[in-house]
Amino acid sequence: MNEQAAREVMLVHAIESADSANDLLSEDDRQRASTDAKQLSQWQASQDRSQPPADAFLHQRAGQILKQLANRHPALAAFTAGGGAFHLFLAGLPVLGLLAGIFLDHVTDPHRVDLLSAPLLLIIGWNLAVYAGLLVWACFPQGWRAAPGSGWAHRLSLGPLRLPDKLPMPLSKALAAFTIEWPRLSQRLVAARLGRTMHLGAALFALGALLSLVARAYLSQYSAGWESTFLTAGQVHALLSALFAPALAVFPLQGFSVAEVEALRFGQAPVSPLGGARWVQLYAASLLLLVVLPRLLLAGASHWRVQQMRRNFPLDLAQPYFRRLLNSLGGAPGVLRVLAYSFAVDEARRQGLGRLATRWLGEQARLDLLPALAYGQALPGAVGGMALGGSDGVVTAVLFSLAATPEAENHGALLDSLSAASVRGLAVLVDESGYLERLGGQAGASGRIADRIALWQQFCSFHGAPATIVNLLDPGARPLDSGAGPALSSKA
Repeated sequence: MNEQAAREVMLVHAIESADSANDLLSEDDRQRASTDAKQLSQWQASQDRSQPPADAFLHQRAGQILKQLANRHPALAAFTAGGGAFHLFLAGLPVLGLLAGIFLDHVTDPHRVDLLSAPLLLIIGWNLAVYAGLLVWACFPQGWRAAPGSGWAHRLSLGPLRLPDKLPMPLSKALAAFTIEWPRLSQRLVAARLGRTMHLGAALFALGALLSLVARAYLSQYSAGWESTFLTAGQVHALLSALFAPALAVFPLQGFSVAEVEALRFGQAPVSPLGGARWVQLYAASLLLLVVLPRLLLAGASHWRVQQMRRNFPLDLAQPYFRRLLNSLGGAPGVLRVLAYSFAVDEARRQGLGRLATRWLGEQARLDLLPALAYGQALPGAVGGMALGGSDGVVTAVLFSLAATPEAENHGALLDSLSAASVRGLAVLVDESGYLERLGGQAGASGRIADRIALWQQFCSFHGAPATIVNLLDPGARPLDSGAGPALSSKA
């Protein structure tokens, strides 16, 4: 699934999740969209002589729903088309870098090429430091790398969007949820785009400085020289030898000796203007080899990553929302695998889990209730291996009780161990039925329940697996795929 298709699918996901009362889309609207999308995807598959692809079905369905909603709410069309101007601005940043390099006034004097030119040395030194930083960064394990900041990720993935006014409450809620979820899903793509822009901008900035240096050599007569309060001719020679070594190794340029460097010290002796060409060539070749070409290669690598992720966006289709939709395309029935922790699942709650499995993963879904873990018990190897062995149709869910207070050394350790094992489609279910029975009709019960739900949601989000609040004695009490419904962790 490409980026645009994934964006539309996730937007429709947010809309259907927020529209629990069917105020925006009736059941007939949703069923008609699924039927039409299935027929279109099957027709496309027949043309290609292949099976109906899941991503084509989801994209067709999302497109029909968005078109229908845009006709009813024109402001939605402006939201879905937003962000283009901001991407155009990102494309213009490298051009600004080129112009900044060309018109950099102090790269060199109009009639003098300084062997110790601070701007040129700074350009080369900064880029060498960046290369070293990238090498060090690549040595860190993937899990140790800090996640990109949400602020710039939001701006680069959505642009400076403003939520439309005068929309129905469910649609406004859906758009707000989408502006939070989409930047999180597209962080890797945004980072690749940002890297491409920065590398290309740095290459063009250095190229602009190079062009400025060479152009002035054609229009002005350069005299070469250097001056320093602390450096000797030998030290300057050593510095310039190291700096120009790549250029001298690649291009047939004339080298220099310590005596020649000493003779070029300003104020020591008259300097012939004919020697400036050698140093212009050395600096131009060094900028080309040390900055322009490496940065262009890095920009090309980033562009390749951008194109790969744009064509194959990492969207987790193991989520219950997608599994339920994809059941209409056939395939093996879904399985909801539940691991209860410090939680006794009686027959009534077992039946509730079965109803949740049916609603999430389709009529043919099956419930697989694993042996419960006692409080403080570590994850057994057999259970961990079973969880890891799930196929695409298996959703693994950890079941907690809202009556319990989340603890990092117990509940958190279990979530961390499952996350470290890269369990696919991991969900966290928090059952509120027991806590509701305990509080009964006590004064302030609703506030205490809301506080406990917020605590669990914050705790589980910290451990990388957002919590879903359910009521196993009354599964219909909370709408599916809403803000209080299933929230699965995406594993790209």
